Amino acid sequence: MRYTVDDLIALFDLEPIERNIYRGQNRDIGSGRLFGGQVLAQALVAARRTIDVEDRSAHSLHAYFILAGDLDIPVVYFVDRLRDGRSFLTRRVTAIQHGRAIFNMSASFHKEEDGLSHQAAMPDVPPPEELESQLDVIRRHADRIPEGRRDLLTQDRPIDRRLVVPIDPFEPEPAEPVKRAWIRSVGDLGDDPLEHQAVLAYASDYGLLRASLLPHGRTFHDADLMGASLDHAIWFHRPFRIDEWLLYETVSPVASGARAFTRGTFFTRDGTLVASVAQEGVIRTGGKPASRGESAPKGGDGG
Repeated sequence: MRYTVDDLIALFDLEPIERNIYRGQNRDIGSGRLFGGQVLAQALVAARRTIDVEDRSAHSLHAYFILAGDLDIPVVYFVDRLRDGRSFLTRRVTAIQHGRAIFNMSASFHKEEDGLSHQAAMPDVPPPEELESQLDVIRRHADRIPEGRRDLLTQDRPIDRRLVVPIDPFEPEPAEPVKRAWIRSVGDLGDDPLEHQAVLAYASDYGLLRASLLPHGRTFHDADLMGASLDHAIWFHRPFRIDEWLLYETVSPVASGARAFTRGTFFTRDGTLVASVAQEGVIRTGGKPASRGESAPKGGDGG
């Protein structure tokens, strides 16, 4: 099976239904449930479609995953045009399935301006050329993947991920709650900034919550463990291309009360910090399902 970057971009090519209303299709990434990063990216695209001026790009979005998503039916996105200012524009997006809201998001768009500039330093890590693709790692462990999910989890993927410190996706050793990976799309994305932002939004939810499992030596493949995103925020600081390598550093400073908090930063190869991410997720042991937030189930590749 193949899942290419062209397939991913097609996933974000929403069908206009009516003014401010769009419909998006789904793709299973191996979890058997709707991937939260897909909904996040589609909602961003829906919001941007309602902006008529060219010189505005997203600088932040804040989203909540409300109900489990259904892979078998499309997602309908309703966009509210809250504010069109001279510098900032604000949109609110609600994702609907079966007549119920499964997700909502506020997004703000900004006209580029000059101003003060500073940033945190990029971690010192090996270049991606010296690291193994996570897909190759998964394929090496294919015999440990349940047969019903094996084809999906070992298929070609639109995003190449290379962990700086290798992690056994099925039996990780306890480690500090910090995970670093180089990522980029497998193929050229062209020059539309929205497509690069949408792919980054999609990729940002892939493995973010897993940093919270590292101190415990746990994995979402564990039968007694369940995790799902509750909310997700992204801040876009500077222009970037995700068809060029970005370092994605994720850190989990705290987990408590069946919830874990994680944050992430994206750096270009020259050390420029281009985006930041934050997320809280539910982490339950004992196999008890979550009643909220399951639109972003974790399981994926275990990395």
